[in-house]
This record gives sequence, C-alpha cells and structure tokens, in this order.
Amino acid sequence: MRVWLNKDDYLRDLKRVMLCFLIVYMAILVGTDQDFYSLLGVSKTASSREIRQAFKKLALKLHPDKNPNNPDAHSDFLKINRAYEVLKDEDLRKKYDKYGEKGLADNQGGQYESWNYYRYDFGIYDDDPEIITLDRREFDAAVNSGELWFVNFYSPGCSHCHDLAPTWRDFAKEVDGLLRIGAVNCGDDRMLCRMKGVNSYPSLFIFRSGMAAVKYHGDRSKESLVNFAMQHVRSTVTELWTGNFVNSIQTAFAAGIGWLITFCSKGRDCLTSQTRLRLSGMLDGLVNVGWMDCATQDNLCKSLDITTSTTAYFPPGATLNNKEKSGILFLNSLDAKEIYLEIMHNLPDFELLSANTLEDRLAHHRWLLFFHFGKNENSNDPELKKLKTLLKNEHIQVGKFDCSSAPDICSNLYVFQPCLAVFKGQGTKEFEIHHGKKILYDILAFAKESVNSHVTTLGPQNFPANDKEPWLVDFFAPWCPPCRALLPELRKASKHLYGQLKFGTLDCTVHEGLCNMYNIQAYPTTVVFNQSNIHEYEGHHSAEQILEFVEDLMNPSVISLTPTTFNELVKQRKHDEVWMVDFYSPWCHPCQVLMPEWKRMARTLTGLINVGSINCQQYHSFCSQENVRRYPEIRFFPPKSNKAYQYHSYNGWNRDAYSLRIWGLGFLPQASIDLTPQTFNEKVLQGKSHWVVDFYAPWCGPCQNFAPEFELLARMIKGKVKAGKVDCQAYAQTCQKAGIRAYPTVKFYPYERAKDEL
Repeated sequence: MRVWLNKDDYLRDLKRVMLCFLIVYMAILVGTDQDFYSLLGVSKTASSREIRQAFKKLALKLHPDKNPNNPDAHSDFLKINRAYEVLKDEDLRKKYDKYGEKGLADNQGGQYESWNYYRYDFGIYDDDPEIITLDRREFDAAVNSGELWFVNFYSPGCSHCHDLAPTWRDFAKEVDGLLRIGAVNCGDDRMLCRMKGVNSYPSLFIFRSGMAAVKYHGDRSKESLVNFAMQHVRSTVTELWTGNFVNSIQTAFAAGIGWLITFCSKGRDCLTSQTRLRLSGMLDGLVNVGWMDCATQDNLCKSLDITTSTTAYFPPGATLNNKEKSGILFLNSLDAKEIYLEIMHNLPDFELLSANTLEDRLAHHRWLLFFHFGKNENSNDPELKKLKTLLKNEHIQVGKFDCSSAPDICSNLYVFQPCLAVFKGQGTKEFEIHHGKKILYDILAFAKESVNSHVTTLGPQNFPANDKEPWLVDFFAPWCPPCRALLPELRKASKHLYGQLKFGTLDCTVHEGLCNMYNIQAYPTTVVFNQSNIHEYEGHHSAEQILEFVEDLMNPSVISLTPTTFNELVKQRKHDEVWMVDFYSPWCHPCQVLMPEWKRMARTLTGLINVGSINCQQYHSFCSQENVRRYPEIRFFPPKSNKAYQYHSYNGWNRDAYSLRIWGLGFLPQASIDLTPQTFNEKVLQGKSHWVVDFYAPWCGPCQNFAPEFELLARMIKGKVKAGKVDCQAYAQTCQKAGIRAYPTVKFYPYERAKDEL
C-alpha cells in the first residue's frame, strides 16, 4: 500500500532524520576526538603535579604491558602519552590551547617506557606534601624567595636516587617548618640541572638567597641530613639570667619582638636544647627563644611566679610581674611543631588600612596588601605572618584591606574576590595583582620581583587603547598555568625595557568584554600596541625571547611581505639584490620554532641579504600560486639574471639561525680571491697591499663551516684589506712554507711600508 505525505509532514520527517543523523555524527566525533585534558581526566587549570599524577594513574592502568590481550592497548597508550608530553610543557600547552593539535609537531608522545618505570620511577615525590617538586619555571623564584631550601636533584632511572627516597621523605617530615625541602627531576629538566652544575645523581644542595649554593657530601642517613641542615638554619638560643633578663626582654619588646622562654627546674621536663634550636630556626626574626635554669636563678623564677618547669610565650608589652601575667601564653606541649603553630596563631595579624588613608599610605611606601571581604581569609595560613619579617630588607610593608568597608575602592582596582597585590609607592596608579600560589615562597618571590619591575595590572580605566607610548599587554586567565609561568618573565623583560616600552596584564576572566574586543581566543596572548599598529608575540615564554621580539619591532630585521610587496621587492628586485623569504602559517609548529631563529639570522645578514616572510594563512591563494606546498618553505632569490624566475629551496635538516645563515651566504658571489703559489708570492708576499689569507683544505669540515664567515669578513674589509684563500690540498708546499699546521688557519700579512699606519 502506498502512503502519500503532504508537504508539511514530509518536511517534519526530514528534519527528524537530519537531527538523528547530526546526533549520531556528534557522538562519533566526541568519541574519537577527545581533547588532551579529557584524555587525562584533568581540568584546564591543572598544575604540573596534577597532570603528572593523572597520567601516572592512567599509565599504570592502560599500559600495554598490563593489557597484552588488548590489540588497541598500544594506540590507546600513545594517545594519553601524547597528551601528557604536550600538557607538561608550558610552551606546547599554550600552542595546543590556541591551535589544537594542528599547532604541534607530529612526534610528541611517540615513545614510552615500560610499566615498571611508571610504577617505580615516575614522579617519585609527587605524593609527598612536605616535598615540593620544582620545575625550571619555579626554581629561581623559590630559592631566591629568602627562605632556606634543601633540594634533591635526582634522575628517575638512578638506583641510588630510589634508595635515598624513603630517607628523604622522613627527613622532610622531620624538618617541616624549619626549611623548605625540594626535588628536581633531572630527567624532565636536564637544562636546569646542567645550569646548576649537577653531574651525578642524587645531588643535594642547600640554597638561600644571597649566598652560594652548598653541596652536601655526607652519608645519606636522616640524622646526618638533619645535622647538615641545622648548620645552615639561623638559630640563636639565649640563656637568660638575672644579669641580662630585663635588658633582653625590653630591647626585644621595643623592636616589636616577643620571647619564647622555657624555664627548667628539677622534677619536670623542659624543652631540650635540640627543640630550642629548632624553634629558634622556625621562628627566626619573629620571636626570640631563650631558656632559664631555675635551679641557679631561683629568685628570678619566683619573681615571675615560676615554680616548676614550664614554657611560655611573652608577646611584646606583656606584664612580667607575678601578680598580673597579662597576655602571656603558657604552652603545655614539648613538641616543636605544636609550639610553633600555637605561637604563629597568636602573633598579631597584618595592619588593617582604612579607606580614608589608603591612597596616602600607598603613595609613600611600597606595600604588599591582602584584600578580603569581611572575613580575613589569611588567618587560615599562619605561615604568611613571616612575610613582614622576610620583606623587611626589601622595604615592603605588609597590610590588609577590607573591601566590604569600601567596595568602590576595590572595584576601581579590579579586585572582586580575595587576593593580594603589590603597590609600588605611587598610590593606586602602579600596582600588580598576584595570580600565583597562595603559599609563602611564591608570594615572597612575587613581591620581590613585582616591586622592582614595571608591570601594571590593567582594566578598562587604564587600558592603553589610545596611548601614544608603546605598550606590551598580556591577555591572560589566572587559571591558565602557561599564563602564570609567563608573568615572571614579563617582569624580567620590563626591567630591561624601562623607558622604552610599558608592560601591562589584563585578566580576561574579569574583563571579558575588553578581551573580546581584541578577539582574544587563547591564553596567554601577548600583544604590543604601538599607536595604530598591533603586533602579536608568538615566541617562547622567556624574557630573552620577549626582548628579541621587541628589539625586532623597534629595528625590524625581517620584512613582513604581502602579495603586492613581494612582487615589488622580490620579483622586481634590483639586479644586485638578493632575498631570503620564509613562507609560513601561524598554526604550523615548525614555523613557530623557526620564527625566532629566522629573525636572529636576519639580524646577522643586515646589508648583505634582504630577509622577508609571508603569512600563507592570510595570503593562502597567493602562496598556492607560488607553488608553496608545505610550511615552512624557505627560498633564496639570487641576483637577477636574464633567466626565468629563479629561486633555491632550503632542504637542510637544521633550521637554526647559524645553519640558515651559512646556507644563504653560500649563494653570494665570492668576495675573496683564490690564490695560487705564484699569485700568493706576487700579490701577498711581494705586493703593496694588506692581506688576510684563509689557508684551508676542501675535505675539512670546520673549513667548510668557516668559508661563509670568511666571505663575510672579505666584504667588511673591502677597500682596506684584501682577502685571499689558499687550497692547502692543491698547494701543500705553499702552506708548508707559510707554517700552516692546522686547518683552517687565518694569517694577516701587512704591507711593510705601512706599518706605522696600522
């Protein structure tokens, strides 16, 4: 039976079929193209440690060694391994967030280790809260924070490192609160370990800001490690008696420092000498530590109403007579950590600044200011009370401000949640909000870096949209780890470029509209605004490369070509002009790696070879017309001749500045003169000109590498000194007479009559 449908029924059924097809298609797409964060089961805000922990958990479960009967085990493991290799690297992570997988090289994650490696060697200290695993980005900030650090440089495959691990964990628990215990995986951070002079594993070093690193050479027992660490802990314990008691107490109170005193008498235990030393180190700069022998100082102890062994904290201003013990805290514990925590909780909080005096206070001093909304969130971490002491030498005052008392002030500072910021002594005009970890060493490093740098937190009110001065603006999100890693590098770069370029940061989670206005699609996105010109930075997250990028903007070494300028400057070039051109696409990972090297090369070729680049994503049809089939495509355009359109493509393996420079120089006409025995004798030895001569052998690798450099020298000295080359394989006797014993050898032959002019 045939059923006829009217038009409306037909369209309705067609829509249903198309909807079902779309749902199935999306399901297939989601199932086969899972992003790297989802593969590892982490959020985009995940830290390096969280990514390692997630990958290790999956590696132990999905490794092919544990799934021999699963034909897809290898390919499944490659997926999570590739995800880990990309997300653990901040530069690759940024590119992935911005371009997806097409912005990456194809070879990440192609190799992996055995199951035993991930079980026993991978992330040795990731599950130990007392041990902080430091990577290259965090290391300098941590060890220069002012705290004492003891760092274990290890390699995952080192058996001695694994033997030490249980002891290092016990040691870390033993000295927790006394100093920071760190670990560096030299398998992941080879460059950092090499820079610190680590050439064997495990290597243990003590670090403190302002002093040279000290290597530990003793045996690897917990007791020996503790004794060595204590030698570097600042700890002074004073024995108090009738002759020094009053003066010691009054002097400390006048400086705003209290006393922790243990009174020892017969019959009960008091704090041991080792516990006193530990407490002195833990409370260094905050509280003085002393002890009193009540057997010999009986009258003094009785005057203080001390009749048995006890320990007490005397805050500044405490009353000491036996009738009234106002403010004194008596401690019942003999454990150093318990006493330390109780005293830290009882230390005074930071100064609360009022709305009426805020601008004036911030205009006359440098401040680290905690912003809170009613409840003081800082009380949760008593360690932060050390900030005032540790920042004293930097002339940074520490305070707090309650935004609930003056919401307009906080709103104008773009403070909408509890945070902290550094104010640089110019009121509320120059300040920077902290976006790192809310732990002591990270805040210390931030405060010290920020007050001495020139990075400003931006918002709609101070955004340099129409500023006549050039600005570098970093568009970022606080949850983005590569963004946080870039901030210290911006601070370093801002110090070098002070007076030439201003630096600012814009939080896109707060100022979403402003970021949308500039089409910011990934974080971090770093842009230089120079009036109407806008330039995006695509390089690595390092101060050095940021400086190179800015230098290149101020003095461009690479000309950005369009189809029109390519035709005018390259195709219609003068007969004696030569060009090297890079055809690239911004999403292409090898192109991204090449770009800083290309600019570096261009700076060394100024005046010799014109260097340009053309964006094939922007000018796709033009690149197709030019028969560009891959990225990057590097071409050398030689001096024009009557021949047809001609160029040479670079097919070398290395794309570093040096290799490309040598390749380009090799196409230039020879500026030096090939000398024979006869011309060497006539022109160099008996001639009337100054000569510089390169003695070489054609088979000699260093000679081949040096040849373009010598040609460059020949061009530089043209008209003043003549340059020649002698082939020592062809003219061995000439080279022997010249005293040549190695290749290449360069000798200078001055014209004898002109010696006085040299």
